[in-house]
Amino acid sequence: MRKRLYEIIEVAKDGDLVSTFYDVLMLCTIVISTIPLAFKTTNTLFQYIDAVTTVIFIIDYVFRWMTADHKMHNGGVKPFIKYPFTPMAIIDLISILPGVTILSDGFRLFRLFRIFRTFRVFKAFRYSKSILIIVRVIKNSKEALLAVCTLALGYIIVSALIVFNVEVDSFDTFFDAIYWATVSLTTVGYGDIYPVTTAGRIITMISSIFGIAIVALPAGIITAGYMDALNEDR
Repeated sequence: MRKRLYEIIEVAKDGDLVSTFYDVLMLCTIVISTIPLAFKTTNTLFQYIDAVTTVIFIIDYVFRWMTADHKMHNGGVKPFIKYPFTPMAIIDLISILPGVTILSDGFRLFRLFRIFRTFRVFKAFRYSKSILIIVRVIKNSKEALLAVCTLALGYIIVSALIVFNVEVDSFDTFFDAIYWATVSLTTVGYGDIYPVTTAGRIITMISSIFGIAIVALPAGIITAGYMDALNEDR
């Protein structure tokens, strides 16, 4: 029974209508549960939505905990002990806790964690085959992506240090320089903080040009890995 339950709650396989229905149900639940976050005020309808969706998330969490040994392909007690500490289980738990306030007024402390309801969006990752492929690609390419992130971080710090010392009047704190360097690296350019001297503008141009190259690297790595993963699945 638990093996069949595991097959249902995982990503639907071709022809498994029950698993497909479960995936669609959970995706709809996730979308509906985030609707109250788009409003500053609450009402009775939103309270019912929170209560119902929280109950569904709790049931889903229990089902996944019950079938942890099948997911981890390991028998014994260890999978059931390790599962609550896995990344997706932690996301599930964080997304459930704020909803407990709807079920019991005794948990008023959790009202401070209303923002944690946004973590429910990440629950949708496990129900999409495309997203799962991207996650697999990121895991397989983590060394290359880590190298690019290190390069980007180093470039941001160096650019910030240079512009902070060149543009003394434009940047009050080093954090402002870090913010400017990050925005310039991504070529966004909000315009709220900008250099005014010729040297500062030259640094900005160089930073923007290098930023295009650095930002394009992870996109190319993920795209290549995604295509390879699709070919392997086919």
